Amino acid sequence: MPYTSAMLRWGAAVAVALGTLAVPLVTAPAPVPAAFAAPSPAPSASTSASGSPDVRDMTPALARRLDAVVRHVMREADVPGVTVGVWTPGHSDYVRSFGVANKATGRQMSPDLYMRIGSETKTFTVTAVLQLVDQGKVGLDDPVGTYLDGVPDGDRITVRDLAGMRSGLFDYSEDDGFLKALTSDPQRAFTPRQLLAYSFRHRVMFRPGEKFSYCNTNLILLGLLVEKESGQRLGDYLAQHVLAPAGLSHTLFPTGNEFPAPHAQGYTDQTASGKVEETAGWDPSWGWAAGAMISNLDDLRTWARTVATGVFPDGTAMVGPAVQKQRLATPSTGVQGAGYGLGIFDVQGWIGHNGSLPGYESLTVYLPSTRTTVVVLLNTDISYKGGIEPGTLFGQAITRVISPAHVFDLPAPASATR
Repeated sequence: MPYTSAMLRWGAAVAVALGTLAVPLVTAPAPVPAAFAAPSPAPSASTSASGSPDVRDMTPALARRLDAVVRHVMREADVPGVTVGVWTPGHSDYVRSFGVANKATGRQMSPDLYMRIGSETKTFTVTAVLQLVDQGKVGLDDPVGTYLDGVPDGDRITVRDLAGMRSGLFDYSEDDGFLKALTSDPQRAFTPRQLLAYSFRHRVMFRPGEKFSYCNTNLILLGLLVEKESGQRLGDYLAQHVLAPAGLSHTLFPTGNEFPAPHAQGYTDQTASGKVEETAGWDPSWGWAAGAMISNLDDLRTWARTVATGVFPDGTAMVGPAVQKQRLATPSTGVQGAGYGLGIFDVQGWIGHNGSLPGYESLTVYLPSTRTTVVVLLNTDISYKGGIEPGTLFGQAITRVISPAHVFDLPAPASATR
């Protein structure tokens, strides 16, 4: 079973519903299977100004309910290991790990493990771009051709189009030649320009700004833009201007397949043979600015609020309020309840991003009305029947329990192939 473009998708379910994956276009999303639609528990809840419950108090009874739904999703979706964190100021924290980090050794999953975070990388890359916008070095509405040569329609596609997934460029990760190169050697290193070459051999799919179409090519271009206008390598820029000020000491942009210890082993069926393989040693350079980064639970807890507010933990601005406001303008993706801004989504009020890379999935979201953060990290990307990402299943199940008025309900496709 070959790789598919779902490997670097935010919410592959939404992308499928929009017809942007290499799968049959579906006309109507199906609900999450009833097995995951857990009934809401009865504990007291925080209440918003509108009188609707926003987030339930983290009582021992609610924690036990969360334990039960997480274990249920694990069993149904055959997930080896998962770590879940839920934090709301003034409430008890919920941090639990379940299952195994390594099936061969039996090592238990734990909250301190490093994990590959896939497309959550996009939130960091776009942050770097927005900082350059704040500094007047980059204009959001400038054509990308102002900064980079050789981009198809580069005189019309703007920086905003790239960050908002509305460029019309072809996604390199859907190119047959790229897929063949990657499946033949998952440890192969790719350069950004090599990745762009796979995209640029295809015609532009639609006029810039015409519609939403999730595309990893956009982020490769934004990464190169950061390097050109900052004079630093992307990883160095992020380390100095984003990670260090945010206090993210366990987050990194790898240059190869390095993976700090302790980390979880990953498991995928996105292989040339279709058999499940271990992925911790695979080279994520093919994701680069779109999906190569590594982090852990505590850092992502901090990042959830930081990226959603535009403010570093010490109170200084990561990006200015005017730019942050533009970032959080999340036009519809064409799927009800799901909007996408500048490298960030809003799903039923939850702001953040998810990630999927062979062997790993993640979800980091923040609910501003109650300042609640949810982080989910798991060591498989093998989809549940119907093509539903396991990370999405966890997000839906958890938010049904803790925030029934704000359920992270990315729709599942009616049918899909991987």
